[in-house]
Amino acid sequence: MNTLDWLVVSFYLMGMIVLSWRLGRGQSDAKDYYLGGNNLSWWSVGISTMATQCSTNSLLGAPAFVITTGLIWLQYEFALPLAMVFIMIFLLPFYRKLNLVSVYAYQERRFGRSARTILSITFQFLRAFATGVTVYGISIVLQSIVGIPFGVSVFILGVITVIYDMLGGMAAVVLSDVIQMVILYLGIALCVVYSVSEVGGVAEVFEQFSGLGAIVGSESFVGLQAVDFAGTGLTADSQYGFWPMLLGGLFLYVSYYGTDQTQVQRELSSQNIDDTNRSLMLNGMMRFPLVLTYCFLGVCIGAYIVKNPEFLGLLDDGSGGVNYNLAVPKFVTTVLPHGVIGLVIVALFSAAMSSLDSTINSLSAATIKDLYEPFVQKGEIPAEKQLKISRFFTVFWGALIVFFSFFVGDISNSVIESVNKVGSLANGPILAMFLLGILTRFGNEKGAVSGLIVGLIGNALLWKFAPNVSWLWWN
Repeated sequence: MNTLDWLVVSFYLMGMIVLSWRLGRGQSDAKDYYLGGNNLSWWSVGISTMATQCSTNSLLGAPAFVITTGLIWLQYEFALPLAMVFIMIFLLPFYRKLNLVSVYAYQERRFGRSARTILSITFQFLRAFATGVTVYGISIVLQSIVGIPFGVSVFILGVITVIYDMLGGMAAVVLSDVIQMVILYLGIALCVVYSVSEVGGVAEVFEQFSGLGAIVGSESFVGLQAVDFAGTGLTADSQYGFWPMLLGGLFLYVSYYGTDQTQVQRELSSQNIDDTNRSLMLNGMMRFPLVLTYCFLGVCIGAYIVKNPEFLGLLDDGSGGVNYNLAVPKFVTTVLPHGVIGLVIVALFSAAMSSLDSTINSLSAATIKDLYEPFVQKGEIPAEKQLKISRFFTVFWGALIVFFSFFVGDISNSVIESVNKVGSLANGPILAMFLLGILTRFGNEKGAVSGLIVGLIGNALLWKFAPNVSWLWWN
């Protein structure tokens, strides 16, 4: 990176802070801070939802997965439209009637305060830990391509995001996500254009990619095969079959978009239920083209590796192995011209920030509504104190996520697998707890909490003692 690239990056980072400062000037209470005053447009909420899901984990991890395994990651997206329909019919209308800020408040109304508290704490810890993977992902990129020490990289990303999130709240989260989504897709598209050109055209890309398995030495490499009906997800060589990705992905997406505070809080910030449904439909329709684009980027870089095997030497993980999470940033800094490099690095920052900003805002909301008000304030926080305390917990969670990022590097070979594994520990049990309350009359607090704990322990045991069982089935 040269001076031009750094100017592009610096302009973007400062722009995010100025934007949030301007948006935050009109806020007066927690509703403004956490729900944008219920005045956010459906299309901005939809794009923001998509941006949060498409984090640095996706931009680094999905191409890394495609390079080592093949295009079967696309199967994961088949479940998304089905999940959107389920959420629109069974969950979101229900939440809108209850007028919630924290989605876990429903658990207290249905089961009791203990159910709400335990579920909220579970969400807060695991979501913070999973977001630490996002911070880790962008930080190893900065360390590798710029030479900034890992700790300094983490600090830069964390501080900038916390500042603009603290100042602007949900309005800043959504609007910044829209801007970041545009930059992100532009960055991916530029990488695709340059990589296709380097390989010699689209036809040459597909031809060269078919021979990548021998170079990367991966026994699970399936090349351009996008659907695997034979894979069961119960053996080491069938982790990503069609059925585990469709069924496991369905439960994962319903849980993520329908019970995760980071998503539901944003969905509840639109003006009405119709706008919420429109935002979900937009996300359901637009995500597959986005995922297809960054998976195709993995194909292009894989083809580039076949023609330039010496490129693998640039992906050294420091211990003699190959870190494929570095494939995209190393390609960018090796092949792309200056200025464009800066823009793609901004896209990587955008991907990380779009996940981090919404997470720390929602963690702050859950902490205040589920823990601080019931146990410390003993009631609703006075309006004049709401913004101050909300911003305090935003900073607190931002700092804790930065701390977690130092301990997530060895979960798996791809950051996109790492974040999904952490989330899949709890997705199924949390969704089951909500559905038990919404769809049945017989569930009670003792049973719901017991089910949550047993589900978490069961998935943890599968992770530890049954590694051949795909994490998709945990959901």
